[in-house]
Amino acid sequence: MTTLPALFISHGSPMTALEPGAAGAFMQRLGPAIDRAFGRPTAVLAVSAHTLARQHVLLAGARQEAVYDFGGFPDALYRLRYDAPGAPALAPRVAALMDAAGLPVQTLDASGLDHGIWTPLRYIYPDADVPVLPLSFSPHDSPAALMALGRALAPLADEGVLIVGSGSLTHNLRLIYGPGGQPDVAAPETAETGAFRHWVAERTAARDWAALRDYRRQAPHAAFMHPTDEHWLPFYVAAGAGGEAATPRRLHASVTYGVLAMDLYAFGPRADTLAEETRDAVAA
Repeated sequence: MTTLPALFISHGSPMTALEPGAAGAFMQRLGPAIDRAFGRPTAVLAVSAHTLARQHVLLAGARQEAVYDFGGFPDALYRLRYDAPGAPALAPRVAALMDAAGLPVQTLDASGLDHGIWTPLRYIYPDADVPVLPLSFSPHDSPAALMALGRALAPLADEGVLIVGSGSLTHNLRLIYGPGGQPDVAAPETAETGAFRHWVAERTAARDWAALRDYRRQAPHAAFMHPTDEHWLPFYVAAGAGGEAATPRRLHASVTYGVLAMDLYAFGPRADTLAEETRDAVAA
């Protein structure tokens, strides 16, 4: 086992679980690529936009299962399952790292994988045989605070733990479910979505962390792409875990409904290795 990259995954609509599209197809290749390059992770530490709390909480139950934290979708979606082992033995290690960084965390004997966790994991590790430990964050946390959280968690990457921030590179659901009617899933990318994605790709490749932390003011159409922050904030946990010195790699880039970006990034000194293993062509 070598140092694992940290990942930011755009999990998309819950329908991604039924309609994988380009992002789902990529994630199906991602798990085997991680295993080839680094060995099977001992656990996944998941920080998702849908597991939110006023303070950090670890859901350290012995078993995990899918939570259907959405409504109005086809019945087939609610019949999907993802029953995975929990990671209660990992929780004290995570808590100790956070405590050393001055980040209080509560550990609960509780379970539940929101769709930001189980949807991508059904593609990455479909056998549900990798233990999962969800960690909550507050939607009011700043990018700087969440990068500090990632830095506190970084030693886990040397211990076989895959750190995953799950959110969405763009997330304005009013553009999908608004009064104008839902666009086609294969609709062309809008100019605003493309501009935001391109800015993130450029600033990330340049390791311009100051600009990225200030995305609300500096990124084009930031408030339009993210009316609220929670789906973008897991990016900073993964970035902090990978470290600011290493150049991140965009492993995958695609868009659904013309406005919901599905980009996926790897962070850390071994991000290049994972990019080579996946060899996914990404759009500029």
